[in-house]
Amino acid sequence: MEKDLGDYRKSYEKGELLLEDVPENPMELFQKWFYEVDSFFAEDETNAMTLSTIGHDGFPKNRVVLLKKYTFEGFIFYTNYTSEKGKSIEANPNVCLSFFWHGAERQIIIKGKAEKIPANLSDGYFESRPRGSQLGALASNQSEIIFDRKELENKLSALEKAFEGKEISRPDTWGGYIVKPVELEFWQGRPNRLHDRIRYRIQDDFNWQIHRLSP
Repeated sequence: MEKDLGDYRKSYEKGELLLEDVPENPMELFQKWFYEVDSFFAEDETNAMTLSTIGHDGFPKNRVVLLKKYTFEGFIFYTNYTSEKGKSIEANPNVCLSFFWHGAERQIIIKGKAEKIPANLSDGYFESRPRGSQLGALASNQSEIIFDRKELENKLSALEKAFEGKEISRPDTWGGYIVKPVELEFWQGRPNRLHDRIRYRIQDDFNWQIHRLSP
């Protein structure tokens, strides 16, 4: 018999988020939350985030990518520029990032504009990657149709032989994006579904407008 999902229940009781306690800049709160989750809660990959883009077909699409750096300017991740998400960003740089940390009962939703980071920064990160990951970036024409997995494995084997004893340069089709936020919403689970929601929106003077939202 199928389970009745309507009976699934969870009480959120691990924290609170009060308007009077939040900083003026949302990146300070992001940094605080990220540190707390990474240090005190059992998350497999604290830096795993969902990236949402609008495709050429007009539909939104979500996928999980890894946050590799964050600054007061924005959030940086790396991918193939010619992948489906890369093409979507090229056509429409308005994207959404979201983090859900179930252990801490916290969620962050970020709206922003994605743009490529300078090539030298992508070069530096590519050089820091394990050799297998570097070769994988060369082997995969991300999002393109392939006949079977063997095709991919054969290409990787050929690249391993071709680059044996050689340095691997970053392909032009692979690199980083920074998502510069225009809005961040912080969600803290609370009992009785009366969750705390604090929203930051960037203003024309580059200050942040802060509001508490009804759950």
